[in-house]
Amino acid sequence: MTDKWEYRTVKYATGGFLGGKIYEGEFEALLNEHGAQGWELVSCFDTSMGQGSSRDVVAVFKRRA
Repeated sequence: MTDKWEYRTVKYATGGFLGGKIYEGEFEALLNEHGAQGWELVSCFDTSMGQGSSRDVVAVFKRRA
């Protein structure tokens, strides 16, 4: 039997239109919240604004359906 998965994509805003910094404590709390619900992080990337800034961080999670 093949495993079935469900996926969730979560966008973490880094602060406004021009981008900003990632607040590690907030971001870690977001990850831990989803982990406590059985979600496993499978991918994470930022939407780059250039010059070291990020507009959003996108986290993709999965768990068995």
